[in-house]
This record gives sequence, C-alpha cells and structure tokens, in this order.
Amino acid sequence: MSSAVYALSIHADYKCRHSGVCCAADWDVPVELPIYRSLVEAVQTGALDVAPHAASLAPFIVEAGLPDDAAAMLERTAAGACVFFETESRLCVVHRDLGETALPATCRHFPRVAVRDGRGTSITLSHFCPTAASMLFREEMPLAVIESPRAFPAAEYEGLTVGRDELPPLLHPGMLMDLDGYSAWERHMIARCNTSATPEWVLAALVRDARQLRAWTPDAGPLADAVAGLPAAGVPVVPPASFGRALELHAEIMAAVPDDLRPAPDEAMLDAACRRFVAGRWDAFSVPLNRYLAAKAFASWTAYQGRGVLSIVRGLEAAVALVRIEASRLCRNHGRALDRDLLLEAFRAADFVLNHLAVGEDLAAAWSTAEGR
Repeated sequence: MSSAVYALSIHADYKCRHSGVCCAADWDVPVELPIYRSLVEAVQTGALDVAPHAASLAPFIVEAGLPDDAAAMLERTAAGACVFFETESRLCVVHRDLGETALPATCRHFPRVAVRDGRGTSITLSHFCPTAASMLFREEMPLAVIESPRAFPAAEYEGLTVGRDELPPLLHPGMLMDLDGYSAWERHMIARCNTSATPEWVLAALVRDARQLRAWTPDAGPLADAVAGLPAAGVPVVPPASFGRALELHAEIMAAVPDDLRPAPDEAMLDAACRRFVAGRWDAFSVPLNRYLAAKAFASWTAYQGRGVLSIVRGLEAAVALVRIEASRLCRNHGRALDRDLLLEAFRAADFVLNHLAVGEDLAAAWSTAEGR
C-alpha cells in the first residue's frame, strides 16, 4: 500500500493550539497494553504524575468490559477532564513530560479522520476541535488536495483501512469505481466547493453530477474521463422554503446515534430562529460552509461504507443541514444573528455528532437510500 499522505490545503499546516477541549470532553480514552505498561512504569518511577487538580485520583480505570484492544481507560475528574490535563497551562502532562509517542492512540490521532487505501492515506479533521473549525474560515487559501502535508508526515494513522483485497467505492449499487475514477470524483467534489456560491448551489450541482456519472459504463472509457467531462455550469437552485428537510436529515443522523449517547431533543422554535437569525446571514458564510463540505467530501468513510456517489452527496447535504440546525439553536439561545463565532460553534457541534456520537456504518446505510431514488 502506498505511503503517500494527502490532506486539504486548509488543513495541511494544522497544529494543536491547546484549547483543551478534547482533554476535557468527558470521553472514554482507551489505553493500549504497551502504552499502559509504559505509563504505569513512568508513574511508579516518578517520571509521570497526574495534574494537580486530580491528585486524589488514580490515573487509570482497570475493570471488566473494556474494549478488546484496551488494557485500561484514562481516569477523568468529576468535571470530565482527563487526570493528565493541566487546567492552568492547558497542557497534557503525558505529552509534555514523556512525548507524543507515550500517548494513547486516541490522543495521538485526534482530530485526524483518516482513510487508508491503495492510493495512500487521506486525512481530514474533526471540526469539534476549535483549531480545526477555525481553519474553515481561511478564505484567502484556495481549496486543493496537498500531497505530503507538513502537519501529517507518513505514519500509521488510525482510521478506516481498506486492504488490497477489499473492493473500491461503488459508483452505484450495481457498479464499482476504480481508484483513479474515485480520486477524480473526490477532487471534482472539492473543486465544486472552491466557490463563494451558496452551499445549496454546490449540493445541487453535485446531485446533478452524481446522477449523470451513474450512467457511465466501462465501455465508455475511463471513469476519470467521465468525471472530467461533467458540466462546468451549476444548477439553478431555490433556497429552501422551510426547515422541514433539514429536520428530516437531522432525525436521520440522530437515529444513527446509540440510545445512551443521543442528546435530548431540542428543536423548539428552531424554524423561527432560522428565519430570524440565520436565513439573512447564511449566504455571507458560503465560503466556510463550502470548506466544511469539502472536508466531508475528502477522506470520506461513506465512500466505502455507502452504496454509491449519491450516498456521498446525501451525506454532504445532511452535514450542511446539521450545521444549519446547530446554528439556529445557538442563535436562538444567544438571541443574536449568526456571526463567525456562532458558526464556528455550529461546526463544532455538528462534527461532535457526526464524528464522535453517530455510528458511521449506520449513517452510510441511511444515506444510501438516496441510491434508489
């Protein structure tokens, strides 16, 4: 398998800014056996200690029912912060005192979302990370796929691994793509997103493009050539007249969240909040919204877990709908019009659900219903 690494241009220089969000998110963090042994040894020899505010707590949870590849879990405070997270410096004690290689895999790889296949490793980011979310607002930087990005050197990244003997993505339920053709489609989606047109315009164009591409057959020549021949023009689109479609997609996403993780329903007055606070400001944020779409189109797990190109586009539509709902909820709660800060939080909230709560295979199955339409 190729060792090449690819990322979007807006993510290529990612670097942790120590917001501390991931370290205080009340997440279960499994610790692999070799890492667990080295951390226990470091604690026993005095080379490592928990953060001062967690001095009364044991560092590790060791009990029955842990994930198969975990020897322990990192303990958390009552507030949900990792015992190794220093609240004053906002630094990880393990990372600071022992180095990155001493971290559990979850900590090393967050917020990276990776797909490894015959082309190499493609990395996008979870925008639950505030630093990653802020990178969506880099309007001066054209969207492109970068090989060998500075932030992501060649390494074994945790994520979706597609072996040599596994099938490439589906064009539609009755036809496979080849990797060259899929790469061309992936880059085509990103090129569509490299615009200041509305995300609804981008989605309408991609739906049209996906439907046209589904008519391809191998005797027509390479699939990559068919992608290159897709129309340059967009599709006239009318802004949604109601919040209904967004709520349908939201319900579809929430159905993929396990019962014990699903947030309590909170849709009261969202339609009114959208009309009052979001609708008039939405188009002003087309560029970061389209960059969010590109980040979902790139390194897509749905490409391999879903049933075709329409499944991928349906996932993009759902992601934007979720951002719109989260933006409306935030604007309602704060009583003000959509602005950069609220949109950034909406991106974070949307990716918390899509990347950290929902089950990817269940999302792909729901979005694959688009293939029958």
